[in-house]
Amino acid sequence: MSSFATRLHTFFNGTLVGTDEEGNRYYKERRAKPMVGSSLKERRWVIYRTEKEASRVPPEWQGWMNHTLEQAPTEASLTKFAWQKQHQPNQTGSPGAYVPEGDPRTAKPRAATTGDYQAWNPNEAG
Repeated sequence: MSSFATRLHTFFNGTLVGTDEEGNRYYKERRAKPMVGSSLKERRWVIYRTEKEASRVPPEWQGWMNHTLEQAPTEASLTKFAWQKQHQPNQTGSPGAYVPEGDPRTAKPRAATTGDYQAWNPNEAG
């Protein structure tokens, strides 16, 4: 799904670091030479297996791509806690998107109000 120029640049300048569960491949610069005192960092990029969508990058790889984590998830494993959910890409605009009850796109009717709400009326003093 990448362009010819991206594949060519990756072939000559990239080193494969790892692959995630979706098959996305992560690369870093082959000849990166960080200079002492320089804020320049090595370039890191991803080649998506399917569509180009940033939300398809799992959190551990996102941390590596943004230089939050120095080591890639293939080099150092991150501790997964019991409360962490499995990564899912953004579903907005797709059939898998969340739709609340009462939305016209669902068959479920909107829940009745509880009666504890009274709308503000500008003509009433209060």
